[in-house]
Amino acid sequence: MESRNFILSSLTPAEEELIRPHLVPVSLPHKMTYYRPQESIRHVWFIEQGCASVINLLPDGGATEVGTIGNEGLVGTPILLETDRIPNLCEMQIPGHGWQMPAQALATALHRSESLRTKLLRFAQAHYNQVAQTAACNRLHSLEERCARWLLMSRDRAGEDFPLTHEYLAIMLGVRRAGVTVTANVLQSAGLIRHTRGHITITDPAGLEEVTCDCYWIVREEFRRLLPQGEEYPSPQQGPSSD
Repeated sequence: MESRNFILSSLTPAEEELIRPHLVPVSLPHKMTYYRPQESIRHVWFIEQGCASVINLLPDGGATEVGTIGNEGLVGTPILLETDRIPNLCEMQIPGHGWQMPAQALATALHRSESLRTKLLRFAQAHYNQVAQTAACNRLHSLEERCARWLLMSRDRAGEDFPLTHEYLAIMLGVRRAGVTVTANVLQSAGLIRHTRGHITITDPAGLEEVTCDCYWIVREEFRRLLPQGEEYPSPQQGPSSD
């Protein structure tokens, strides 16, 4: 199947027969909600372009992003693990488009195809690795490093020019908006990005890669190792080496 989505583009003819009849093309606008905490997941989505955020909502009203999903996989990971809900919010972070599929149809396909199940469970593992690395990064690294990592991960999924407000980026990084504004100004002064009201352009990707922490490259290596078409991600050895 010709697709920008890593999973869909890797389907064998037999796997495609199980998937294609159930796919519906959909637009994925900014802040579209895929599912809410503990809400039954009725569909899954294969993203072609754009980026979704998995967000942890705290009882005190706080919120922070714990993972992102783009064209490397699908939104609806609990379905792969034979459950139908998760205590997180998932919404579209950077608008784009993709395919919607009934969750039950995917569950049936996974039971019929061992190879398809293996591909999607490898994505689930890669996504888990990303979530774990993000937790460590948010605890240990500077805001500038974390912001660079987030921008580069978004670049990998949506290109070098995308809509983004400082308010939304602050939620994604779990910090105050003022801190994001200061950091964005530092990155812009260094010639790495250009930010206007509600929009970000990465003007020097290589320079931004020098600013980011090793977490970005660790996640990339896991994508390369585990995902179909993962070799499309540049090798982390092109990035900074660990101290």
